[in-house]
Amino acid sequence: MSMQSPRLNKTLIHCLVLSITLLGCSTTQTKAPDSGDPWSAWNHDSQLFNDNLDKAIIKPLAQGYQWITPEFVNTGVTNFFSNINDVGVTINDLLQFKVSQGGMDGSRFLINTTAGVAGFVDVADMLDLPKHKEDFGQTLGYWGVPSGNYLVLPIFGPSSPRDTVGLIGDTLFNPITYVSIFGGPVVNAATAGSRVLDITDKRAELMTTEKIVDEGSVDRYDFIRDSYKQNREYLIHDGKSSDENDPDLNDESSSADKKVGSPTPVTKNGSGKSLKLSEPK
Repeated sequence: MSMQSPRLNKTLIHCLVLSITLLGCSTTQTKAPDSGDPWSAWNHDSQLFNDNLDKAIIKPLAQGYQWITPEFVNTGVTNFFSNINDVGVTINDLLQFKVSQGGMDGSRFLINTTAGVAGFVDVADMLDLPKHKEDFGQTLGYWGVPSGNYLVLPIFGPSSPRDTVGLIGDTLFNPITYVSIFGGPVVNAATAGSRVLDITDKRAELMTTEKIVDEGSVDRYDFIRDSYKQNREYLIHDGKSSDENDPDLNDESSSADKKVGSPTPVTKNGSGKSLKLSEPK
């Protein structure tokens, strides 16, 4: 027994060294940067900052806003900022040569601003005028500007280099921007308050989505990143996948439709497609 003890100790030491080596290799592979997300270190830090800011300030403010605000007032505030957003939507429609859609969105703004009491009542929706989502980031994508790497911005959240430039364009298309520039101190204070109210209102609307993300995702960061990228592609291509532009696939689907029956129409609003997460406007 005394002769076997040193050999047993050596064997245990060798096994321990081998285990540590394999663990180190495994850890190195796990921490290797994702080629599809080269800015992941920055993005994780920015997301952590945003989460902490949301937890400390924005979410409690939104919860208090929901608690004290009657439903009809909440709806009116949402409609008001949605109506202002229709100005930028209309401009982006025209920049993408969507003339018919631009006419509808421009009509929405005029009708809601007048008959809808400055936009607090969505009269256009009662007239079956649909609301569209177009921003300057989508316009840049329409003109072939590549998205670039996934980027999480402090405060603003998920984005990309293209959509970051798009934020600047959307700011220039927002009438509140010019009210802030040319207004006096009182007007500037009022517009600043309106921006806080807009952010609070949008955050309140995301309460349900937040629960889905937190409870339904294994990795929260990956879920938000992938959902954002898929949603942006979906919006830029108006709900059309790249496969729909493939003539070979279209021929095959046409043949299949003839065998089965009449083809199912594909609408621009993405009917029949998988649900994508999107931030309210």
